[in-house]
Amino acid sequence: MNIFVAKLDFKTTDETLRTLFEQFGTVESATIVCSRDSGKSRGYAFVEMLDEKEATNAVKMLDGTMLDGREIVVQKNKQKPGLSNNPHQTRR
Repeated sequence: MNIFVAKLDFKTTDETLRTLFEQFGTVESATIVCSRDSGKSRGYAFVEMLDEKEATNAVKMLDGTMLDGREIVVQKNKQKPGLSNNPHQTRR
């Protein structure tokens, strides 16, 4: 399951995010989206967990919790299948 995480502190790292989600199961990837121009965090990320039950539990338990001093939003990514999470990639 692909999970969308928003309202991240700009200092939060991929590793911090991975560690947070690993409490609930195996994390395939945890990637904070960064600005192409500045390389700085855009304040949101995507986490991929292969086990649906673990991912659903992580979403339920982490939405509205505090991470690095900010209340985060955690939800199942509603992106259409086959589209990249890369905000700079264009649709064909």
